[in-house]
Amino acid sequence: MKTGSVAAVALGRLASAAGDERFDLPVAAGEQRAIAAGWLGLGVAALVGAGIFSILLVLARTPWFAQWVPAGNFFRVALIVHVDLSVLVWFIAMAGMLWTVDSSSRRVSLGWVALFTSAAGAVLIAAAPFTGPATPIMSNYVPVLDNHVFLYGLGVIGIGFTLLVLRAFLAPAPMSLRMDGADALSFGLKGSAVAAAVSLLALTWSFAEVPRELDAPTYYELLFWGPGHVIQFAWTLLMLVGWAWLAQLAGSPLPLRPRVVALIYLIALLSVFLAPLIYLNWTVLSIEHQRMMTWLMRFGGGLAILPMVLALAVALARGGTPSPLQRPLRSALVCSLALFAVGGVIGFLIRGSDVRVPAHYHGSIVGVTLALMGLAYALLPRFGYRAPQGRLAVWQPWLYAGGQLMHILGLLWSGGYGVQRKVAGAEQVLRTPQEVLGMGLMGLGGLVAIAGGVLFVWVVLRAMVRR
Repeated sequence: MKTGSVAAVALGRLASAAGDERFDLPVAAGEQRAIAAGWLGLGVAALVGAGIFSILLVLARTPWFAQWVPAGNFFRVALIVHVDLSVLVWFIAMAGMLWTVDSSSRRVSLGWVALFTSAAGAVLIAAAPFTGPATPIMSNYVPVLDNHVFLYGLGVIGIGFTLLVLRAFLAPAPMSLRMDGADALSFGLKGSAVAAAVSLLALTWSFAEVPRELDAPTYYELLFWGPGHVIQFAWTLLMLVGWAWLAQLAGSPLPLRPRVVALIYLIALLSVFLAPLIYLNWTVLSIEHQRMMTWLMRFGGGLAILPMVLALAVALARGGTPSPLQRPLRSALVCSLALFAVGGVIGFLIRGSDVRVPAHYHGSIVGVTLALMGLAYALLPRFGYRAPQGRLAVWQPWLYAGGQLMHILGLLWSGGYGVQRKVAGAEQVLRTPQEVLGMGLMGLGGLVAIAGGVLFVWVVLRAMVRR
């Protein structure tokens, strides 16, 4: 064999090996792609609705503006709809997009039913405040309006999410030890579907154990406490998959073998299986149950984060200058890492029930949201739309993350002075200049973050219009 032929064969093997290491998933054509794009559209629509209510929320908590915005139930109703649209519906929609991309099932009819059912539930939730009296119930994880339209909408979304999880299980999971980068991402997405299934099991279990005769705030708090903790593992796995995928597409691939990445995903998933043991050993009504679920999320959820963050730090340090198409993806990745880290650190500073609690979960939730925004940018051209690029797409993650960071720091500062959560306007009782300045910083950051969210919607819709 000639030297040139040997070199060609060697280069071919290297190229093949490099391809196997790529953390990337293809997008199937046809109805699969249309369903995935539909889930993205639902997620963007949920953010639009949440953004409208968030403007009212920020103004209701901001000094000097709060006196012009009704407090009491108005603030709580807006807060509930905002949280359910921006967290529950948005995360379900983006999970639907990613699980559909990963799915090889031919049961497309089930995919369409899950999508339209979830969309109908989201419409009912958004319309509920305008259909009649609605008593706000500030339960953790899934706040509720005691309103028939809202409760019907919540039930419809639950049905749509169950169908979505069922369809995710119909696609086979990669089980071979010789997996490539695509297999590793698929394994992580299947893991998130497993965590979602365990959360549905926990919801069913809680529904069977919690007496309906309890007052509404206690009932919904106990009902959603267990499944709310478990579902966080599903969202965290989606973020971990997004980090590896974005690092690859942004020109800074992870310096890890696919099997190692799959092992990290497995570590993130294992703690989920402790949830049924908690249900078996402690009744949902007990303090021990609530405490064990909190510890499960606090310590079990972070086991896989540190090795992935260290690997990403190395990857970003080694990465070269990104191309114009890669810059929005790298911005989303870096901002997601930063916000999730801030939220995790604040979690260890919580003492009692003040505004440091929303500071913690805003950081964590926004970290997941930014990773999903980056994946939305990455998948738009694969759905047949135009790739987001230009200064608006590059600066949108920084604007959104910067505003959220100001918002979080303002809450952290005010929480140190005892400002309570879930109140607004005169109910906040801001006594000192430090409290006023802290909540003022929170309000300014919230408005900047809203601008960043609006910019994301604009970039995505512009890409969809300009095919």
